[in-house]
Amino acid sequence: MNISAPTSLALNVKNLSKSYQRPAVDNLNLKINAGEFYALLGPNGAGKTTTLKMVAGLLKADKGSISIFGHDTTSDPIGAKSITAWVPDEPMIYDRLTPLEYLEFVAGLWNIPANKAKHGAEELLSILDLEANAYERCERFSKGMRQKVALAGALIHDPKLIILDEPLTGLDAGSARLVKDVLLKRVSEGCTVILTTHILEVAERMAQRIGVISDGRLICEGTLEELRSERSDGNTQASLEEIFLDVVEKAKDGNVSNREAA
Repeated sequence: MNISAPTSLALNVKNLSKSYQRPAVDNLNLKINAGEFYALLGPNGAGKTTTLKMVAGLLKADKGSISIFGHDTTSDPIGAKSITAWVPDEPMIYDRLTPLEYLEFVAGLWNIPANKAKHGAEELLSILDLEANAYERCERFSKGMRQKVALAGALIHDPKLIILDEPLTGLDAGSARLVKDVLLKRVSEGCTVILTTHILEVAERMAQRIGVISDGRLICEGTLEELRSERSDGNTQASLEEIFLDVVEKAKDGNVSNREAA
């Protein structure tokens, strides 16, 4: 995927922290370029979802700042949210609505004119292979179909930043391919995508840059080639799985320090 070099920041996270009984996100610094496909990886409980929920405005940080295309999420939350889409791993849609009704409803929340909303909804349903189900109530849908409806709802207002937490969960191979194609097309058009996934092959094939967090801290970041070049064993053909397991294990042993954003 050939994309011109980004010239601005889509996301700038500085010294972000969030604690419950223990720190979930610990002084995290993260910069993601406009027009970039970024994979945020980490073991269970590493702080990925907590981080992304704070970026999306669903959780309040204990400290630190978040800026989305220059909009501070604390001082300008409406400006930040208006250009952001959030797709959780458990799709949240209205079961009593049809996909078309749901998309038109969401479009209305964004003040999109009715005619434009209907056209956009129909286009998204076609792209995601949901045309045949457009007038069926969502209550009967499988998790994979619900996930596609939720993705369509997130895209209806043409966000500049799309955040997806395990978006391929519950999708069959055909549906997963459709979703990946949709995301890559959005990136090719200048949109920024941040994705978390436990399917490392997806991140390896799709992401332009990869960040790994452990215990709420960024421990590893770069292109796949850069991550390979940093290996102490000199294996320049290492898979992302090998790199991931290695850096997470070193972090547990205290041999990897938190990376500070430049």
